[in-house]
Amino acid sequence: MRSNTNLWWLLAAFFGLMGVVYTAWNILAHPDLPLANQIEWVGTVALFFTAFMAILVAFYLGRVHKAQGGELPEDILTADIDDGDPELGEFSPWSWWPIVLAFSAALGMIGLAVGAWMFPIGLVVFVVAIVGWVFEYYRGYFAR
Repeated sequence: MRSNTNLWWLLAAFFGLMGVVYTAWNILAHPDLPLANQIEWVGTVALFFTAFMAILVAFYLGRVHKAQGGELPEDILTADIDDGDPELGEFSPWSWWPIVLAFSAALGMIGLAVGAWMFPIGLVVFVVAIVGWVFEYYRGYFAR
């Protein structure tokens, strides 16, 4: 976690420095214009906001690392791969419901792009797919 925090601080410094360089370069490239027109505002604001967002992530990760009170297995040089292998949950490799869910999302997006009459059909297929996926362990061969 400490290395992640350091990487985000490094990114924040990089984007802040690039924002300063970008702004100064634009000012030097257009000396004949007034100062407000010398700066290319879209790139300058984008670079400084990117630095600000990296600062937010770095601060958050630093606070989480401090609150944990310990090191993650990724930060310990003598750790094994199995030390950082948590239980991720139970997944159904035979389930067809994620494909139906993806189809409903595609149908909804096509409905927004092509015809509004298709969007409610995508919404109905979405509800059916969610209900089917949630309750697939309560019916059929894999019922509990």
